[in-house]
Amino acid sequence: MTRRLLNFYQYLSPALLTPLGYWLWLRHYAGDHRMAALALGVPVAFAYIVPGIGTNVLRVWEFDVRLRLGRFRPHHGFVFGSMTALLTLPGFAFEPAGRGVGGVLASGFVTASVLGFWNWLYDIVAIHAGVLKVYNQPWAEGKPASAIATDYAPLFFGVFGFVYGAGLHWARGALAAGGSWGQTLAVFGGLLGLAIAAPVGAYLLWAKWMHGRNGLLPARREDVKQEEAP
Repeated sequence: MTRRLLNFYQYLSPALLTPLGYWLWLRHYAGDHRMAALALGVPVAFAYIVPGIGTNVLRVWEFDVRLRLGRFRPHHGFVFGSMTALLTLPGFAFEPAGRGVGGVLASGFVTASVLGFWNWLYDIVAIHAGVLKVYNQPWAEGKPASAIATDYAPLFFGVFGFVYGAGLHWARGALAAGGSWGQTLAVFGGLLGLAIAAPVGAYLLWAKWMHGRNGLLPARREDVKQEEAP
């Protein structure tokens, strides 16, 4: 039953939630398409680049679904991006104006807590249902879905959420004077680059500290068995 719901959701999200998310952000930003494009575009692009490399290049993740390219589902960017945009929007309902440090940090922390929690919960369900496979150290040790997801999701998505939320707050002030689409594209590139580098770097440090291994490589159950052998 859970797997059926997740399979239904992965197609519903790109088709319905993506335009809904854009429309809601456009309303929030009073018709400013530049900011609405940033709010939706950053998580969509992030969810194509990072999981795409993680599945088909590094092979540390895998989607077990009918429609996929290698180990990656081609619509994943819109699955993640649309829901990320919708989950994040309520935290900006009372967003203060300007680019003050306090407002930037507040937006970052609120978004980090929301995305860190909900992506952790979603990944537990997806791993348990077999839709998502993550080959990290807890998986190699035969631990349950909750341990596998907890090893990376709160930190990884929390750091992404902080950069994303803080970046959107800063960008609103930076583009308030009517910046061009060229300036918007530059902000998009900088925010996306930081949103990729920060969570990946944080997880690599975490994996090295917790497990003494390179988080860019899939864990192997054979290695765990050899370590446990007398």
